[in-house]
Amino acid sequence: MANRRESLKIIGAIGTTCAFPFSADELYGQHVHTPAAAQIAPQGPYAAKSFTAAEFRTMSQVAERIIPTTDTPGAIGAGVPQYIDQVVSANPEHKRAFHAGLAWIDKESGRRFRKKFVELSEPQQVELLTPLSAAVDAGRESGVGEKFFGLVKRLAADGYYTSQVGLVRELGYAGNTAMEKFPTCDIPEH
Repeated sequence: MANRRESLKIIGAIGTTCAFPFSADELYGQHVHTPAAAQIAPQGPYAAKSFTAAEFRTMSQVAERIIPTTDTPGAIGAGVPQYIDQVVSANPEHKRAFHAGLAWIDKESGRRFRKKFVELSEPQQVELLTPLSAAVDAGRESGVGEKFFGLVKRLAADGYYTSQVGLVRELGYAGNTAMEKFPTCDIPEH
């Protein structure tokens, strides 16, 4: 099985989100993640602010296809759907794009497979999303589906790599650590 970074390069999520389109207070790690000790007693199921329960399940599955579970949790395990909900709840344009996109994805899923997106097998979900990903990677976000997928893709990568799972467990970020010596930058003299 390919590692997550290779998988993300294939689907194109890495490299497109280095410049976060949100202010620092919207980054996931600042709002949702709490120290492990505080996560012992869950507060119950997450109540979405911007989505119906069905929309939230669909959006969660799209995010999970973008960042699937490997040797570390995927988008759902990292809390990416909650992050997306928080960002969307603060942005009316995102709300419109997500509602239109979620309706489109279920309509397209019904047309092609006679099932809602969440009822599809993982290979069917990937089959439906692959052309959208290719269009987004090529800069062709002209249709409702492409615009929706591009937005989910960027938000999923932002949420994942600002989460504890993505930043610490996946990328190995150790945070601010004391260093015995500080490396220097050697600049050649001219």
